[in-house]
Amino acid sequence: QMFSVIFPVCLRLVDGGGPCAGRVEILDQGSWGTICDNGWDLDDARVVCRQLGCGDALNATGSAHFGSGSGPIWLDTLDCRGKESHVWKCPSRGWGVHNCSHDNDAGVICSGFVRLVGDNGPCSGRVEVRPAEDWTPVSDGNFTLRTAQVICAELGCGKAVSVLGHELFRESDGRVWAEEFRCEGEERKLWWCPRVPCPGGTCHHSGAAQVICSVYSEVRLMTNGSSQCEGQVEINISGRWRALCASHWSLANANVVCRQLGCGVAISTPRGPHLVERGDQISTVRFHCSGAESFLWRCPVTALGGPDCSHDNTASVICSGNQTQVLPQCNDSVSEPAGSAASEESAPYCLDSRQLRLVDGGGLCAGRVEILDQGSWGTICDDSWDLEDAHVVCRQLGCGQALNATRSAHFGAGSGPIWLDDLNCTGNESHVWRCPSWGWGRHDCRHKEDAGVICSEFLALRMVSEDQECAGWLEVFYNGTWGSVCSSSMDDVTVSIICSQLGCGDRGSLNTSVGLREGSRPHWVDGIQCQRTDLSLWQCPSDPWNYNSCSPKEEAYISCAGDLLHKSCPTAAPCTDREKLRLRGGDSECSGGSWGTVCDDSWSLAEAEVVCQQLGCGQALEAVRSAAFGPGNGSIWLDDVRCGGRESSLWDCAAKPWGQSDCKHEEDAGVRCSALNPLPGIFSLPWVLCLILGALLFLVLIILVTQLLRWRAERRGGLQGELGTREGVWRPEMVFPRRTHLLWFHLTPALPSEHQRTDAPGEGYDDAEEVPVPGAPPASQVREEEVPPEKEDGMRSQTGEWGQLLSCNLQSLSWKW
Repeated sequence: QMFSVIFPVCLRLVDGGGPCAGRVEILDQGSWGTICDNGWDLDDARVVCRQLGCGDALNATGSAHFGSGSGPIWLDTLDCRGKESHVWKCPSRGWGVHNCSHDNDAGVICSGFVRLVGDNGPCSGRVEVRPAEDWTPVSDGNFTLRTAQVICAELGCGKAVSVLGHELFRESDGRVWAEEFRCEGEERKLWWCPRVPCPGGTCHHSGAAQVICSVYSEVRLMTNGSSQCEGQVEINISGRWRALCASHWSLANANVVCRQLGCGVAISTPRGPHLVERGDQISTVRFHCSGAESFLWRCPVTALGGPDCSHDNTASVICSGNQTQVLPQCNDSVSEPAGSAASEESAPYCLDSRQLRLVDGGGLCAGRVEILDQGSWGTICDDSWDLEDAHVVCRQLGCGQALNATRSAHFGAGSGPIWLDDLNCTGNESHVWRCPSWGWGRHDCRHKEDAGVICSEFLALRMVSEDQECAGWLEVFYNGTWGSVCSSSMDDVTVSIICSQLGCGDRGSLNTSVGLREGSRPHWVDGIQCQRTDLSLWQCPSDPWNYNSCSPKEEAYISCAGDLLHKSCPTAAPCTDREKLRLRGGDSECSGGSWGTVCDDSWSLAEAEVVCQQLGCGQALEAVRSAAFGPGNGSIWLDDVRCGGRESSLWDCAAKPWGQSDCKHEEDAGVRCSALNPLPGIFSLPWVLCLILGALLFLVLIILVTQLLRWRAERRGGLQGELGTREGVWRPEMVFPRRTHLLWFHLTPALPSEHQRTDAPGEGYDDAEEVPVPGAPPASQVREEEVPPEKEDGMRSQTGEWGQLLSCNLQSLSWKW
């Protein structure tokens, strides 16, 4: 009875990153107070969510999960049934009666009454509402822009920039929301908008309503206090007009602004006219437009680490003013003169029909170089591809300087045409297709030779921890180096975006109880302040990039609430080739089935050799197939890999496009490595095999020579008596068969001798002269028992010297080979 008289004024959720999650607070008698978590459960949370128009309750949190509140604690030991219209109508200990502290503040996470479902984040897509348990799509019949504005504002997504329809309902939808919303545009939530039942209970529609929101929806050009078709570029961000910095402003961006404002096309982008008041803040948001977009909010955006910008460096545009005017197409068939340094300001009065992009590199500023022409995206061949060529690409895309010019389809093989080959840029050209080359569309390459780049403004994110994958020190890759992220100004929304970007769920927290990290590193960025509209950390505003943005004790350590959904190194520079590859399932550190995995189609010792060398595991002993170490799990990243054996990493080998295979994990490839450090320098596998074979051949020859000399000496001594009574004729067949005879003479044509046989050899033998053992007298003059020991020593000595000479010659031969 008391509560029916003393009703609290308002209910809200605080510090949860949105209107439908956070600490529960009630306004009464002019003070915001909290609820104690004694007995707090999902039934209590459902009443809160429904009262706020936030759908169903997903979680009832306690222990000040969203931070400790302040002021009174209004309720304790709630026992809601879940059907009450207001949370203060539930049974409790009494209004303002409790035995808690603010460390026990209750919170909720609600599903929300409305959401946008699509592939581009939470701020665009199909409109769905959830009054109870199931999400239900909303018809596009009589769906107005005012209703879309309420939805965008409620979701914290800025303003509605587009309302679309005609998206076909899914067969699994089952039903459509049976009411029409009649919002005025000023309501804080869609739940509060008037709505009427659809006539006959069925809404007329052609499909589901779609809404696109953006915080970059409003742009203008200002000159002398009036908006015209030329002047300083200003954009409305969070209700405040700000000038844009010119450091990353391009003619392509300017052309989009002119088109959006109905001012024709951009003629130039001069600096100035410096209308910003000294106290106004300049926005350092960077747009990456191709020039073909109809609205600036459709362009990719980077806000993190924007540079300090002076008041005399603001972006300006001069538009043609003619809404129907279209720029003529540039003549791209002619290369720019060598050494020219054409700038965007002095660009010709024409529009490039071609577009440039980087693909499969994990960001806007790294990847395989692709050019759009005649409706087809094509690639560049890596013949003569170097940093000068890569510099032109990076500058053209507003991505800074080139850090690496990659070759051999480092970012995967492309498809379609190969537009350019044998580029020879000076580095100053305004467009990569204006560099000298073989000619447009002329080449002698395949897509396994596709060129790529890694630019200085390529960004990547990771967590560093010894034993955890979704908790650790946060690091960002910038300007070619990993560095720490600073924690000041970082709130729950920022942490949530970081965890989501890393595939670790949509919630997390800063851990301030960990000690200082060892070692030194850059502290790249501080002052990060994300909004729900930001799809990634890169879109969050922050302080400028700075090598020393904070002290070591301010390095951010984040613990995410979710499990790892995916973890992969960006294909570009942040991970070393060794870090991108591992072996699992074998009986030692350097043997096992490849992780991630690789199909065994075409898998041979050449591919295994590349893997072992890449991991520092010595030489390949065996290329294992058919999941001999057990089947893996997850994706099969590579198939039909074909290596030469000398590639520096497995990604340099030819293969099917990344992630495309027709295999199962029963076909996972593996390797056995020697686990020895690879020999340095020229001692690669072919050289080692040559040396081993050469050494074996040398040993065989030495054994043959030694046995031959000993045999001849014994034979000559044993026949001395017989030769003394017979005619002194020595015939080759008395000593060795014909083949050994031939081998001996062919290998030792320069062996010194004192006596030569002049008699013709027997029938059927080659015309070869006898070469007696060096230092031995004729057999007709010496009897076996009369051979002095020193003669035998001399014979052995000279044979040893000849063996050493043969050894040196063979070694020289093997090295040259």
